[in-house]
Amino acid sequence: MSSPEKKAEPFRFRRLGKPEEFRQLEEVQGAAFGSGPEGSLTIPLQRALQDNGGLVLGAFVDIHLVGFSVGFLGWDGHRLYHYSHMTAVRPEYQNHRVGLRLKGYQREEVLAMGLEEIRWTFDPLRSRNAMLNIRRLGGRPTSYLPHYYGQLHDAANEGLETDRLKLVWAITSPAVATRLEGRFPTKEEDQDRWVSSSPVIRTEPGESGIRLPIEVTEPTGPSAHLEIPFDVELVRQHEPKGLWRWRHAVRDAFRAAYDLHYVVDDFATVSAEHERRSFYFLRPAGPDVEEPADGRTPIARTAPATSR
Repeated sequence: MSSPEKKAEPFRFRRLGKPEEFRQLEEVQGAAFGSGPEGSLTIPLQRALQDNGGLVLGAFVDIHLVGFSVGFLGWDGHRLYHYSHMTAVRPEYQNHRVGLRLKGYQREEVLAMGLEEIRWTFDPLRSRNAMLNIRRLGGRPTSYLPHYYGQLHDAANEGLETDRLKLVWAITSPAVATRLEGRFPTKEEDQDRWVSSSPVIRTEPGESGIRLPIEVTEPTGPSAHLEIPFDVELVRQHEPKGLWRWRHAVRDAFRAAYDLHYVVDDFATVSAEHERRSFYFLRPAGPDVEEPADGRTPIARTAPATSR
């Protein structure tokens, strides 16, 4: 007789309110990032944010906090938005879609505040984060920020310049709603787009077998792809000098893409010759590109034929 199927963890999502819950958040942050003192979300800071227009949200199993998202009201001179400063999940719960569900709960809370946009930054080398932020949530990177925080000494950032992608999540848009409904391009469509698009970073396996960048080129045509490590921690473990190469190659590639007015419109992992590889997909910005309502690959409009 087969064993009964394991019951899913009963996650509950709500705002934090008690000092002991804020203290748990500090513990989750340490477990997720190995944070140094410069990154600490102290209890007084959490309370101040929660009581003055910010959001300190948690994912709980019973009374135990397993994930959180912390943010505050932002203003860019033109519009108000919610800035999501930090989201983290305990390592043992990172394959339970807690991060995705936390962002969904954050979206509900921000909509209730009358806002239409959430913004945050993330490390462009981290495939897991790009998959959540761009593929699953439908967020769109808008700019590349070199060494944004300066040197940090937590486990995730030690010895690496803190480049970040700035992302806008338009939480009322139809494209975002489509992604939240779980509608994405198929594996075959991702494969076809990868094969037919121009590479911005060319890579090859290093001595350890870990793929490393060897050349940065300019994007061309209606679609381009920009590769990052499938797992940056494997690079850190087996090709530590390759971290610097990846950081600077991706920095140069995004600068080239943005200079030529390309934008990121999706992210995918592709399997090729028994190897899993991660790519940002890019396309030219502007009125010549149609944004499909179904959240799939953008379609470049072709100009009508003209006679001389």
